[in-house]
Amino acid sequence: MASKCLVVIGGGAAGFFGAIAAAESNPQIEVIIIEKSPNILTKVKISGGGRCNVTHNCFDPKVLVNNYPRGYKELLGAFNRFQPKDTITWFEERGVKLKVEEDGRMFPVTDDSQTIIDCFLKIVHRLGIKIRLRTSVESIEWLNDSQFKILLHTGETIICDKVLLATGGGQVNKGFQMAELLGHSIVEPVPSLFTFNIKDKRLSDLQGISFVKVMVKVLGLDLEEKGPLLITHWGLSGPAVLRLSAWGARLLHEKDYRFDLKINFLPQWNKNSLMGELKQMKVKLKQKQVTKNALFDLPKRFWEKIVLAVGFTENQTWNQASEVLIQNLAQELTEGVYAVDGKSTNKDEFVTCGGVALKEVNFKTMESKICPGLFFAGEILDIDGITGGFNFQAAWTEGWIAGNAMRFD
Repeated sequence: MASKCLVVIGGGAAGFFGAIAAAESNPQIEVIIIEKSPNILTKVKISGGGRCNVTHNCFDPKVLVNNYPRGYKELLGAFNRFQPKDTITWFEERGVKLKVEEDGRMFPVTDDSQTIIDCFLKIVHRLGIKIRLRTSVESIEWLNDSQFKILLHTGETIICDKVLLATGGGQVNKGFQMAELLGHSIVEPVPSLFTFNIKDKRLSDLQGISFVKVMVKVLGLDLEEKGPLLITHWGLSGPAVLRLSAWGARLLHEKDYRFDLKINFLPQWNKNSLMGELKQMKVKLKQKQVTKNALFDLPKRFWEKIVLAVGFTENQTWNQASEVLIQNLAQELTEGVYAVDGKSTNKDEFVTCGGVALKEVNFKTMESKICPGLFFAGEILDIDGITGGFNFQAAWTEGWIAGNAMRFD
């Protein structure tokens, strides 16, 4: 064993970034990454449909923190030290170029998450960082001489000088137990970034249909979001829903994921202004069948479903449309209410809110205020961002700060 040793528990994005930062700033130490599963960087692998949404091209820390329902205050100072610009530079200096898409998300130019994984593995190999897969930590103990005693499931014991806990989130997470044993309190973890289960004839057989911008609102709560929407086999998904689920993670958990969702499919109008538009269409389109002539660039199959749902008949023409039908259609398109009955995991972006209480962590170093030598990074903390590369950026930032703050003199 080297005279000084760092053990990183968790082989994900934050763990790897922290391990690399520590090894680069302390070349004399031994760094060991312990991962309980047979695979490393699993979220990196599946993120963005296998392309890896590395970060977001938001370069103002004050604006950037607005994408984090929890942890935005703590991240402001952290992002002033390491933000998306620094992430881009970090990867480019190590041979990985990133590109930005229209919505601000950033990916490797290869559109392949393996590019990011290969980058990490190359650096880890060069720095001599050890990776132990299929290895779980049974217990962790802080010793009086400022060292840690880590017991593995194999019965082996590792004595190390510092520990970086980067075990991720999740409702069942041994990292939370380790943190508690070392004196930390845990904010109850609950899902964030999930999709809505809805069984409604207005949406049936429309899976795959998407909308560029809608407004979604949870009735009875101060939760509202604008953005793209996707109809799925089980209900609704897309950025608007995922952002709503992130900001409302705890409130929707308290409702057991059963609530009414109001949707404005045409957010440039309200009910009254849309009624005016539809009345003009009635004069303009007279003999055209309502069901067969979709308006406002709405998807044809969706338009037909909604028109029939509010009372139009299959062959009815616009000049046969009554005042009541026009009013019903305007209301359905701008104030349609859908009953949400449960949630589904968004497989590419699964995130939880909750974790180690932020008041117990020094965000200048990511070190525990309770247990010297213990550091945190990633989703084990009570920090989470909306979809779009923000959770990875928090992981890079926290890992970089933790790794660079560790001193083994």
